[in-house]
Amino acid sequence: MNKLFSIITIIAIVIYLTGCSSLGVKPWERRILSQADMQFGSANLSQTFNQHLYFSREASSGGQGFAGGGCGCN
Repeated sequence: MNKLFSIITIIAIVIYLTGCSSLGVKPWERRILSQADMQFGSANLSQTFNQHLYFSREASSGGQGFAGGGCGCN
């Protein structure tokens, strides 16, 4: 029983330590991660659309270059 517990403990420690062995971005992955689609806030069209809807509903303009009435029309 004690030997089985020791083997399970050693296996658990090895699995735990190998989980942290791959830290950081590899050089060949940096090209993919540096693309515009992978950046935070890259959805400018979606953000502009959401702002347009918000300011149209609020019957105000947000200074983003579009005007709207309270009805949601342009």
